Amino acid sequence: MESFWDERARENAEFFVDDRLDYRNPDLDRFWAGGEKAVDRLLAEVEAPALAGTETVLEIGCGIGRLTRVLAERAEHVLALDVSAEMLRRAREANPRLGNVEWVHGDGESLAAIGDQSVDAVVSLVVFQHLHDPLVTLAYVTEMGRVLRPGGWTAFQVSNDPSVHERSRSLRQRLASAAGRAPRGQDHPAWLGASVELGDLEAAAAAGGLEVAKVANPGTQFCLVRLQATTAR
Repeated sequence: MESFWDERARENAEFFVDDRLDYRNPDLDRFWAGGEKAVDRLLAEVEAPALAGTETVLEIGCGIGRLTRVLAERAEHVLALDVSAEMLRRAREANPRLGNVEWVHGDGESLAAIGDQSVDAVVSLVVFQHLHDPLVTLAYVTEMGRVLRPGGWTAFQVSNDPSVHERSRSLRQRLASAAGRAPRGQDHPAWLGASVELGDLEAAAAAGGLEVAKVANPGTQFCLVRLQATTAR
């Protein structure tokens, strides 16, 4: 997984963070401006509490820091975690003034780099849908309970739609990729990912001492979830 995302970062980091961009000529102003809209939409749809500026927030799958910039403006401290060392290198270069951000190299399977009950909120967007094994996503959900302080919360996106994770690219698209005219790697398991069942997610949350507080858009690729850590744990 790390080598796949390192390659995508070197190929076209912005596109692989937001594939709505033009692959050959991405609008970078639009890319960075879209971070605030994405954070606002995620937090609004799951009815997350407003950040007061005193929190430590963990972002899972930070990429090159598009959402990290926004979270850093609203929180006291941000732990920006990613499996790709190349994405993190580019994130540091693109965001040199974010003094309250710690860029964290993750292992792609857990939150082992994050201490117990050390964060107030966990945020993740368009990350878990790329994990090819649903059990890995569910393990992350349980781990969220370990790293959250009592009363903390999560806001993240998962896919509930198995159909979007099937290979569907035409021969013409694959040839264009090979020639460098279209994105590479979109037949790879680390891009295709997998969906998770909401019942399994709820069980994984409970195993971590978390309660499901809000689910938006269930049954879709962009299912949004807020979990709440119990105050007595």
